[in-house]
Amino acid sequence: MAFFRSVAALSKIRSRLAQQSSSLGSIRWLQIQTASDLDLRAQLKDLIPEQQERLKKLKSEHGKVQLGNITVDMVIGGMRGMTGLLWETSLLDPDEGIRFRGLSIPECQKMLPSAIQGGEPLPEGLLWLLLTGKVPSQEQADALSKELHSRSKIPDHVYKAIDALPVTAHPMTQFTTGIMALQVESEFQKAYDKGMPKAKFWEPTYEDSMNLIARVPVVASYVYRRIYKDGKVIPADDSLDYGANFSHMLGFDDPKMLELMRLYVTIHSDHEGGNVSAHTAHLVASALSDPFLSFAAALNGLAGPLHGLANQEVLLWIKSVVGECGENITTDQLKDYVWKTLNSGKVVPGFGHGVLRKTDPRYTCQREFALKHLPDDPLFQLVSKLYEVVPPILTELGKVKNPWPNVDAHSGVLLNYFGLSEARYYTVLFGVSRSIGIGSQLVWDRALGLALERPKSVTMEWLENYCKKAA
Repeated sequence: MAFFRSVAALSKIRSRLAQQSSSLGSIRWLQIQTASDLDLRAQLKDLIPEQQERLKKLKSEHGKVQLGNITVDMVIGGMRGMTGLLWETSLLDPDEGIRFRGLSIPECQKMLPSAIQGGEPLPEGLLWLLLTGKVPSQEQADALSKELHSRSKIPDHVYKAIDALPVTAHPMTQFTTGIMALQVESEFQKAYDKGMPKAKFWEPTYEDSMNLIARVPVVASYVYRRIYKDGKVIPADDSLDYGANFSHMLGFDDPKMLELMRLYVTIHSDHEGGNVSAHTAHLVASALSDPFLSFAAALNGLAGPLHGLANQEVLLWIKSVVGECGENITTDQLKDYVWKTLNSGKVVPGFGHGVLRKTDPRYTCQREFALKHLPDDPLFQLVSKLYEVVPPILTELGKVKNPWPNVDAHSGVLLNYFGLSEARYYTVLFGVSRSIGIGSQLVWDRALGLALERPKSVTMEWLENYCKKAA
C-alpha cells in the first residue's frame, strides 16, 4: 500500500496500522493521500480500468465457483443468508458490523478528516473513501465540500412539486417527491438519449450521483421547515461542511448538534447491498434508470416500518414508556413494560437485525457520543437501562437470533436532546445519509458494467414438487 504524506504522518499511520494490523490486513486500496490531487473524478477515472480488469479476471477464472447452497427457507424467508449481490462500498460482518471499504466505524472516526481536532468524521471524507477506496486528506475533504456546495442549487419546480402536496403529507412522501422532481435534470438521461458507449455510462452517473448527494440536504431541510416551521426556510451556509450545513438549514446550530449530524450522516450512509433501500436502488439502476429514479425508489423502501421508519418508532416507544411509567422508571418496571409490549404481539423497536448477531457498532458510537455530551439526559439513561434489560428478555423468549440493539435504538434520543424532536421526520435524515452510499455504489455499478438484475422466482407448487423429488 502506498502512503503519500509527510514522514511524520507516515510514521503516525504506520503506528496506527500496526495496532490494527489484524483488522486492516484485507484492505486492498487503503491509502492516505496528499492534497496535491483534489479532483475526485480524475482519481476515479484512473481507478476504473484496473477494477474493470479485476472483475473480468474474477469472472473468467472463477465464474463457476459455487458460493453456497440455496434452501427453501431462504426462498420463502426474504433471501436471508443468500449471497447474490456485488456491492463494493461496504461489507457487513455478523459479528464485527459494517466496514466501509474495509474500515470499521471506530477506524473511520480515527482516520477520516474532521471539522474539529478529535471530532467526528466528515461525511465528505467518507464519500471520498467509498468512491475511491482511499482515505482523503483534510484538503481533499474540504475541496469536496466546496464542490458539493457548487452542485447544490435546487430548481424552482422542485419546491413547487413539494408545495403541491398537503403539508400534512408524511415527510418521506414530500422528500421523495422532491427527488423525483430533480430527475428532470438528470445528466445520465440526457446522455443516454443522445447515445453514448456503455464504457462511458459511469461518467454521467457520477455527475447525477454527485448532484443528488449535494441536493438532498437542501430538499430535506425544505420539507422539515415546510412542515414544522411554518415554511420559514434557512439558506445554506457555504462556509459549513456537508453535515453541519444540513443541521444549519434545519435550524440547529449548536456545535454539538453539528458534530452529531456529521456522525449521523457518516454512520447511516451505507450498510452493504442487501438491505431494502440499497438493494432497491441497485435493482432499479440495473435497468439503467438514472440515479434520481433509483434513489427515489430506494427512499420508498426506506419509508417502510421494517426498514428506515424504525428509528421513528423507537423514540415514540421510549416516550410511551416515560408517559406510562415516568422518567425515573426502575429496572423491574422497565422489564414489566417490555414484557407487556411483547405479550401484546408487538416488537421492542430498536433491537435485533437481519444480519448482525452482536450489538450494532453504529449503536455503540452513538452511545459514546451520548456519554461524552449528554450523560445526564433522562432519555439517554432510559436507553442505557434498555440495553441491560431487553437482550436477556429477548434471549429468554427464544425467537430472536439477535437480541442486541441496532442503530435505531439510539439515534432518536440524541436528535431529541438537541431539539429535533419530530419523530416522523427521522427517516428523512436516514435518507439523506443513505444517498452517499447508494450514490457511490451506483457509479461503480455503471463503471463495472454490472448486469440487469433478474433472479428466478418459483411457485409453492414448484417448491413442493422439487422437494418431493429431492426426498
